[in-house]
Amino acid sequence: MRTQVAIVGGGPAGLLLSHLLHLHGIDSVVLERRSQEYVQHRVRAGVLEQGTADLLREAGVGDRMRREGDVHDGVHLQFDEERLRIPFRELTGRGITVYGQQEVVRDLAERRRRDGGQVLFEVADVGVHDVTTDRPFVRFTHEGVERELHADFVAGCDGFHGVCRDTIPAGTRTVYERVYPFGWLGVLASVPPSCGELIYANHANGFALHSMRSAEVSRFYLQCAPDEPLDEWPDERIWAELRTRLGTPGWTLHEGPIIDKTVTSMRSFVAEPLRHGRLFLAGDSAHIVPPTGAKGLNLAVSDVDRLADAVATYHRTGSTTGLDGYSAACLQRVWRVQNFSWWMTSLTHHFGGPDAAFERRLQRAQFDYLRTSTAAATTLAENYVGLPLR
Repeated sequence: MRTQVAIVGGGPAGLLLSHLLHLHGIDSVVLERRSQEYVQHRVRAGVLEQGTADLLREAGVGDRMRREGDVHDGVHLQFDEERLRIPFRELTGRGITVYGQQEVVRDLAERRRRDGGQVLFEVADVGVHDVTTDRPFVRFTHEGVERELHADFVAGCDGFHGVCRDTIPAGTRTVYERVYPFGWLGVLASVPPSCGELIYANHANGFALHSMRSAEVSRFYLQCAPDEPLDEWPDERIWAELRTRLGTPGWTLHEGPIIDKTVTSMRSFVAEPLRHGRLFLAGDSAHIVPPTGAKGLNLAVSDVDRLADAVATYHRTGSTTGLDGYSAACLQRVWRVQNFSWWMTSLTHHFGGPDAAFERRLQRAQFDYLRTSTAAATTLAENYVGLPLR
């Protein structure tokens, strides 16, 4: 098989990259190890930065997002029972859109199908070869047949557990990582949201987040141990803890059937560089952020937007400037987002340890600063709605 760009990974990063390349007249083939059903229905992030939403609309894959997405002009921070709203639109002129990652994937997959794009699901035995030559290729098995896909470039969009990052020799790859001493219990409930905007709560019992996926489905998170057994969290305990951590005078939490529960560990991770020869990493294959800042999907979008532009420039003019500068440009944004996600996590979570009381007083001081300083609130708002993509 032959194409211009071989894309390993059929999640949002891989599918969006394939679509953006198509708009530039560049062929690609997407290889995804999971089934189409799994990829399009797994529940993931749901907060899109202003730049991400704008890019999807400009790329012609934002019609359903425009109809069904929920635009938010602010977010709520809470310390114990005191709730503070950060007005994004007033402070920055921009907002966010709540629209599930699985919905973005469905929109992109449908558009690739309509455009005749090649997306192969349930591939196995994927290996990336010869990326330091001008003839890289990907060897894989599909429908029981071993195949080779030759390309000008290979894009590693295959996530944290994918094979592409390990293709870069250990001696030329540097990994930075922080593992947090807690996880998130994620809960999906068939109940209307109890607030029109997200609520990040720092309570004596731990962190809680109120979010939403639609007018009928709410998403909640509770700080827990990273290896917390799900059977220790029956529905009654979950609702009781949400009422406690999110409660404020006069506010009511809507409760209903819980339809999904998961526990997610939390880490910060960056692998440098994002390029090795003709292999380019994008999204979770290169970096992971704690979900507190809602940045994972948005970082992936920023990566592939830049990569698509660099590849298009190369094919149009022969210039390698964009390709040569890809890793450094992406990493500048990655570390800015890592800093913001770490800061949000530090503001809202309990780390425990002998200085826990001291830490909580610092968190209270930061909350009060956000409440009294327009400059502080604006900094949070600018980072949350997202810096310009390029």
